[in-house]
Amino acid sequence: MPMLEVENIHAYYGNIQALRGISLTVEEGEIVTLIGANGAGKTTTLRAISRLVPLREGTIKYRGDDLAQFKPHELVYHGIAMVPEGRGIFAKLTVAENLDMGAYSRTDTEGIQEDLERIFGLFPRLKERRNQVAGTLSGGEQQMLATARALMARPQLLLMDEPSMGLAPILVESIFQTIQDINAEGTTILLVEQNATMALQVAHRGYVLQTGEIVLADSAAKLQQNEMVQKAYLGIE
Repeated sequence: MPMLEVENIHAYYGNIQALRGISLTVEEGEIVTLIGANGAGKTTTLRAISRLVPLREGTIKYRGDDLAQFKPHELVYHGIAMVPEGRGIFAKLTVAENLDMGAYSRTDTEGIQEDLERIFGLFPRLKERRNQVAGTLSGGEQQMLATARALMARPQLLLMDEPSMGLAPILVESIFQTIQDINAEGTTILLVEQNATMALQVAHRGYVLQTGEIVLADSAAKLQQNEMVQKAYLGIE
């Protein structure tokens, strides 16, 4: 049984159909990426999985349980956390306070402290800035914080929406290395990313979305060799 199974979902914004029968799976331990142009439905798919966009049709199952029975804030208790597009940090709180908020669903004080040290190992910059107000961090540091805050929930499935958006190239490489490190530690990742080149380098499998539909699904390696993907998303003529 897949960890996540999305089957034939349809979603709308008002009268505009955003998703047209999306079906995908994520197996435990994978990095799966969704790539496509702006407006293709990538973020809406993550928002549907997170229960933030209602479905007209279809089902989303996590470890066999239908997510329709849960409210969005309840998903974290079941092992799902999201790093939203645009970071969404608590700008007026310190770095440490943001990380505390990430662990709000937990009561294991010792485990929280262990995870905090692990996260500071992944993101040494955050340790240096733990008492700094989050809104004064650089864009790259805010992305690190948004990711770290989600990890403080100790998720089994991490949804990541455009983690490289707006970052300098050197920071993009750092973020994708961190994604691989997080996955190597046992967290399954569903990644939405505009930078298809980097996404396919770190992912195991990928889906290509166009106007709310999946038009291709394959291993990341095969998608990198696909002529349509190369021309449309990888800048290869």
